[in-house]
Amino acid sequence: MSPSTVDPPTIHELKSLAGRDAAGSVESGMRVGLGTGSTVAHFLLGLGDRIAGGELSDVVGVPTSIRTEKAAIELGIPLRTLGELGALDLTVDGADEVDPRLNLIKGLGGALLREKMVAQASGRMLAIVDDTKLVERLGERAPVPVEVVPFEFSSHLRWLEGMGAEPVVRRNEDGGKYVTDNGNLVIDCHFADGIPDPIALDECLGRRAGVVESGLFLGMADEAVVAGKTGVYRMTREDSR
Repeated sequence: MSPSTVDPPTIHELKSLAGRDAAGSVESGMRVGLGTGSTVAHFLLGLGDRIAGGELSDVVGVPTSIRTEKAAIELGIPLRTLGELGALDLTVDGADEVDPRLNLIKGLGGALLREKMVAQASGRMLAIVDDTKLVERLGERAPVPVEVVPFEFSSHLRWLEGMGAEPVVRRNEDGGKYVTDNGNLVIDCHFADGIPDPIALDECLGRRAGVVESGLFLGMADEAVVAGKTGVYRMTREDSR
């Protein structure tokens, strides 16, 4: 009789493990930035359960997308705005790539601008991912989303090619241009061998008129909750020094 085997956890299960583990980082009285994405959905479930069960009190969140706002309301998570709260204690968000220094690529969910605004207002940022998102070099697997204003958006394509990218205008399933919650478009920038210098790229994108924001989150995450086949573990920026 062959020994029994246990199927490895699915991506969905890994995301659930990471998201619910991250919910344990929230304490009573915290002002929390609520990220966007499939992994964050599990964090919201965990946070909502803790609030509903009386484990947490006086917790309020700032959502980074309309989708997150709707989910938080359904789960009974109190919401406020950055204008009302000012500084936040913690932002919990997913990531599309994480390098060994906890630099991130974010924005495949389309909320990069609001996510970065909320993260910058926070004293600490916690990224939640499964281990398939870990890379040695940013851009190895995921494109860098670049949010641009609709006016003359195609003028950026050749410029981005000159930066070494293969730019693709993001589209919906019906073929129409994807539009962010802010009414802007997204150009996904693929790099065949990863990004040689993310800092230089981020600076160039920041100087380009018509570019609203990029999905490069450099030096912003303080910690990452990572779910893998052997369980959940944490990476900190201090560990990478």
